[in-house]
Amino acid sequence: MAIIIKPIVTEKMTALGEKLNRYGFQVERTANKVEIKKAVEEMYNVTVVAVNTAVVAPKVKTRYTKSGLQVGKTNAYKKAVVTLKEGETIDFYSNI
Repeated sequence: MAIIIKPIVTEKMTALGEKLNRYGFQVERTANKVEIKKAVEEMYNVTVVAVNTAVVAPKVKTRYTKSGLQVGKTNAYKKAVVTLKEGETIDFYSNI
């Protein structure tokens, strides 16, 4: 079971990475902070100083179609924001 599902690459997370050396990941719902720290350190060969987690609630989505109103929601997921040691970085775009 992989702890890290995917990195979160948005404008806000990119700005946090450049300014405060913090990076965001979508992680497994059952993962704790210690497991997330070990997984990031193994995968990216960096030193993790702190891990903050949050469970992101699903958003309700509605659309108007020919057959009527369609209502659904996005999936809930767990987000981890990892702070790295001073001077270390993660480059998500190196594999492109």
